[in-house]
Amino acid sequence: MNTLQLTGAILFAIALVHTFSTKLFHSLAKRHPRHAGLFHLLGEVEVVFGFWAFVLVLGMALLADGATAISYVESRQYTEPLFVFVVMVIAASQPVLDAVRDLLALLARLTPVRTEVALCWLGLALVPLAGSLITEPAAMTLAALMLAPQVFRSGIPEWLKYGAIGVLFVNVSIGGTLTSYAAPPVLMVASTWGWDSAFMASTFGWRAAIAVIFNATVITLLLRRHLTPGNVVEDVHLPWIVSIVHLLLLAGVVLLAHHPVLFMGLFLLFLGYTQAYPKHQSRLIIKEGLLVGFFLAGLVVLGGMQQWWLQPLVSSLEPTALFFGALALTAITDNAALTYLGSLIEGLSDHAKYMLVAGAVGGGGLTVIANAPNPAGAALLREGFEDGSIGMGGLFLGALAPTCVAAALFLI
Repeated sequence: MNTLQLTGAILFAIALVHTFSTKLFHSLAKRHPRHAGLFHLLGEVEVVFGFWAFVLVLGMALLADGATAISYVESRQYTEPLFVFVVMVIAASQPVLDAVRDLLALLARLTPVRTEVALCWLGLALVPLAGSLITEPAAMTLAALMLAPQVFRSGIPEWLKYGAIGVLFVNVSIGGTLTSYAAPPVLMVASTWGWDSAFMASTFGWRAAIAVIFNATVITLLLRRHLTPGNVVEDVHLPWIVSIVHLLLLAGVVLLAHHPVLFMGLFLLFLGYTQAYPKHQSRLIIKEGLLVGFFLAGLVVLGGMQQWWLQPLVSSLEPTALFFGALALTAITDNAALTYLGSLIEGLSDHAKYMLVAGAVGGGGLTVIANAPNPAGAALLREGFEDGSIGMGGLFLGALAPTCVAAALFLI
């Protein structure tokens, strides 16, 4: 351990404390209106890791030199933050939402329950499972926007909102495990360990599907008497060709998820198309997407300094301990970073590999930083909570029960 590694670990710990203290900054903004702008900025969970990443880079420049700081920042991989930003903006565009709403409305009408109850269940179960095809960030964006007017609004008890967002985060984290490319923690090891989609579906997928359906059913039953037809968004039908173009661009971005130059090119094409036909568009969530990308980029920078203590810890655990260790560590580190470190360990048994990934995806809903799509969900849903912010303690408690369900099924 050297001075830079220690500094990185300390700043990472401070960032974690800051993440759990965002509601405090919103309270300070009310008490001290003169500095309300600064406190509101520090109270935005998406700002936290980006802010402390800047502090880390500045500290590296002072402790070592500017060249060392720049070299470290440029050595990090930012494909995931860029992809989440792009896929959030495209998936949240009006033509894509219109197409998804049409599909979910059709499925809801085929069920024997009230339409609004069926839509809630589909948003918490089917959409997260669809993340195995369209990637977890896209699933999170679509599910959050579908559920926001129904569940995350005034009139719904706060504890039920935290229960719903906990289920959503957990279900998205495990719902992407039916394939080998959609969940970031799986993607990090799939090529190294030779895990294809058939392997994922037969080992992780069926367990994840049962957990997703169970979790969604329980929270929907608790929410059902609060769900009313007036809170279901009416479809505004757009020309079919517009929706098709948007869906094709979204599919292209998903297929090129590991090639930032190409998917950024498609994104620029998307922006040009939306400008060409503005009457068919709603406001693009550029600001929200950029904030989420900033958060994830900060996590990449800060997280890269934690390998010196995380990797020895992971490699020292037996399979069962590794599962619970990964489950706990995921709450304070991005689960993709955790599995990536595991992929570097020589001689891991097949059982240990399974336990590491199962723990990482199982704990992916416990905090905002546990899984890459979580900041996207938090950015889109926070206005539905008191003070316009999501309490990290409430999120942890809301995700605890569905996490236990997922953990039990992965341990079978």
